[in-house]
Amino acid sequence: GNIYWTDHGFNLIEVARLNGSFRYVIISQGLDQPRSIAVHPEKGYLFWAEWGQIPCIGKAYLDGSEKVVLVSLGIVWPNGISIDYEENKLYWCDARTDKIERIDLESGGNREIVLSGSNVDMFSVAVFGAYIYWSDR
Repeated sequence: GNIYWTDHGFNLIEVARLNGSFRYVIISQGLDQPRSIAVHPEKGYLFWAEWGQIPCIGKAYLDGSEKVVLVSLGIVWPNGISIDYEENKLYWCDARTDKIERIDLESGGNREIVLSGSNVDMFSVAVFGAYIYWSDR
């Protein structure tokens, strides 16, 4: 098994084996303050959220190839992202807009607001079955 992580200081996404061996950088170009990642091993996808100058939700293959931006409009501080494996949806929460939204993880289409609050500083989101869980700072 592998473990993936973001490095905010160097704007990288890296991978290593669970024991720390075979560490290498997957994506080092075009990232600006990556915040969180989600991995879909079955489909071979890696998703990430970033704040930076142009906040977005991105997608690539697990080796960093075929990098695309799925969401770049109406997004400010995307904190957490989560995959609904049964419905093939990608969820994220935005600490600035106080929303949880979702899209089709293949195409990035069918964007919809799942939850919208006020005075909520959403930090992370997780999806399991019919339930959505989120944390509030």
